[in-house]
Amino acid sequence: RPHPTPRDYWVVALVLGVITAAEVTVTYLDVLDAAVVPLLLVMAAAKFLIVVGWFMHLRFDAPIYRKLFYLGVIAAPILFGAVLFTFGVLIG
Repeated sequence: RPHPTPRDYWVVALVLGVITAAEVTVTYLDVLDAAVVPLLLVMAAAKFLIVVGWFMHLRFDAPIYRKLFYLGVIAAPILFGAVLFTFGVLIG
């Protein structure tokens, strides 16, 4: 694969900027009271995946590294939820 051009980096910066603006906007909307935290978590996860996938050059590495990374991204919240459930945090 060819290496990215400066234009590609600007596009990524623009996408990250738009997501950041959406995060700030969501915090000021009173209509979304119950959905603010889940929306912010989803947007933060999206930014995390973009930054790691682009700036840590996962797309240029061997596919096994990408698969291992995504496995960790999926397994971490599942494990975190299991631990919270085990200690009764999620069930009161």
